[in-house]
Amino acid sequence: MKKRQIHWKQALFFSGGIGFIILLASGFITIVDEWQEQEIEAFDSAVYSGVSTLRAPWVTEFMKGITFFGGIEWISILTALAFILFLVFKKYSLGFYVLFTIALGGGFNWLLKAYFKRERPDIEALVEQGGYSFPSGHSMGSFVLYGTLAFAVFRLYDHTWSKILGAAALMLLVLLIGLSRIYLGVHYPSDILGGFSAGGVWLLFSILVYTFIKGGRPWKKISSL
Repeated sequence: MKKRQIHWKQALFFSGGIGFIILLASGFITIVDEWQEQEIEAFDSAVYSGVSTLRAPWVTEFMKGITFFGGIEWISILTALAFILFLVFKKYSLGFYVLFTIALGGGFNWLLKAYFKRERPDIEALVEQGGYSFPSGHSMGSFVLYGTLAFAVFRLYDHTWSKILGAAALMLLVLLIGLSRIYLGVHYPSDILGGFSAGGVWLLFSILVYTFIKGGRPWKKISSL
């Protein structure tokens, strides 16, 4: 009976994960279609207009601080630190999972930007930012970074409420990073949604692969990794 219950949970987990991947991928494709058909401009303009009303000196400084936590410098530093810590505590597979998921996620974002070649908004930006606009690297990178670290923590600890609160805090940070990119004038709102969607697809795919390799039980703490 116990063995059958585990198999049922595994099937539910993997089918749910695949379902969410399909949902997020469909959302990403819809955004691309709307952009290429020039039907998303009204949405982008409306959201940006609403966000721009929040502009104030202290808000600008806050947003500049928040956006740092989704930048490539911080992502690289935090990824390296996490990788080293996992190796120090002999959690080798989690360490390499974190390293490769985040690094390959960054490469995936670069490929998407190079393919779509969407120019950045033609508005007064509050910070300088080069490169293409879609999908947002900060949004996609932060989604993958903090989602990957949250999953690693879920694999290591049993304290349910701590894990839930930690995941909620990280999700709030990711959302604020996305908002900061719109506020600072360097991304369209659709860039942010595209980044979240693409980041979610890559994150879920990596979790399914890792979980399958490690035995298909993401809800259980395992002592030997």
